Amino acid sequence: MSSILGLRQSSTRDIGEIILLKEHGPSAHSPSRSPPFFNIPPVCLIHVAVMTISSTLVIRQIERPPHLTVAEFAYGYIPSESIAIIFIALFGVSTALHTAQAVYFRLWWLLPTAVLCGIGEIIGWGARLWSATSPNATEPFRMQISATIIAPTPLLAASFIIFSQVIVQLGPAYSLIPPRWYAWVFVPCDAVALVVQGVGGGIAAAAQDRVAAQRGANIMLGGIGFQFAVIVLFSLLAADFVVRYLCNAPWRSTALPGGISNSPTRGPLTRRLAAVLAALGFSTTVLFIRSVYRMIELAGGWHGRVIRTELYFNVLDGAMIVLAIFTWNFVHPGWFLSGSLAAGGDGRRSNEHKGLVMAMRSDTKADDADCESHWHH
Repeated sequence: MSSILGLRQSSTRDIGEIILLKEHGPSAHSPSRSPPFFNIPPVCLIHVAVMTISSTLVIRQIERPPHLTVAEFAYGYIPSESIAIIFIALFGVSTALHTAQAVYFRLWWLLPTAVLCGIGEIIGWGARLWSATSPNATEPFRMQISATIIAPTPLLAASFIIFSQVIVQLGPAYSLIPPRWYAWVFVPCDAVALVVQGVGGGIAAAAQDRVAAQRGANIMLGGIGFQFAVIVLFSLLAADFVVRYLCNAPWRSTALPGGISNSPTRGPLTRRLAAVLAALGFSTTVLFIRSVYRMIELAGGWHGRVIRTELYFNVLDGAMIVLAIFTWNFVHPGWFLSGSLAAGGDGRRSNEHKGLVMAMRSDTKADDADCESHWHH
C-alpha cells in the first residue's frame, strides 16, 4: 500500500510523513543532488495478470532529524524483533502444513490461495524483522507494506471456493446464486480491488499538485472500500444460504420433465460441514476486522496515530491473518469436505457420497439454468 500526502512544507517534527517529490532541478530550498527514490512494488494477484506500477515515492531525508533512524522516520517506531520472529514462525508453520495438506489430499487450489498467502506474510514480516535489525535500511519498509496488504487476498479467495463446495454438498437450491459463481464473481472482485489501489498509487505518483495527489489517495481508499464491500456481500449471501437451509426454504425447486416440480436435493448437515460453516464464519469475521483496520489506517494517512502504533498492526493485521490461516489448517477441507473419508486420505469419496454429489451437481446445472432465466427476465 502506498499513501501520498500533499506537496507542502513540514517541520522536522512531522517525522511520519511520506511525500511525493518531483525533480525540478536544484533550488535554494533543495539540495543539488537527487533525493533517493524507490518504486512501488508490482500489484499482483493469482488468476490475473501481474500489474506493475512505477512511482517516485521517497522518504524526505532532509526533513528527518539526525537522531532518528529511517525506521523511526517511516514507521514512527522501530518494529519489534521478537514479535516479527514470532509471526514468521507462525506463518512458516501454517504454510508448511498447508503445502503438505494440499499435496496429501490433492487439493491443488490451496497452493495459489492459502499457501500463497502464507508466503506473502512471511515476506512481509521478514521485511519488518529486517527493519528491526537494520533500522537505517529503506528497502524493508516498502516490502512489508506491499506484502502484508496483498497477501491475505488469496486466503479470502480460498473461503469463496470452500463455501461453494459446502453449497454443493448441502443443496444449491438454497443459495441465491449457483456455487460456481462464487469463484467466478468474488475472486475477480478481489483482483479489481487491488488493481484500483495500484491505479490510485500511480495517479498520486504522477500528481503535479496536492489536489491530484489527494485524488490518487482517494482512489486507493476506494479500492480498499470495494474489497470491504465484497466481504460484506459474501457474508450476506452465506448467511442467507445458512438460514434458508436451516428453515428448508429453497430459492427454487428442480424442474422434472413435463414441468413437474420436484423438491431440491438437501444434503445432511453433518458435524464436519457444521464445523466448516463455523470456520467460514470465524475466518470471514477476522478478515472483516482486518479490512476495517486497513481502511481506518489509510484514511488517517502515514502521519496518523493508527499507522504509527505498532500494537494496532500486530493485533489487528498480523494476529487476524494468523487466526484466519490456521483456521483452515485445523478445519481442513480435505478432512471436512470429503464426506466419509476413504482410507489413505487420497481425497476419494465413498460410493454413497459420490451419489449424493452427483445429485447435487444435477441440481446445480438446473439452478444455473434457472438463474440465467431469472436474470434475463
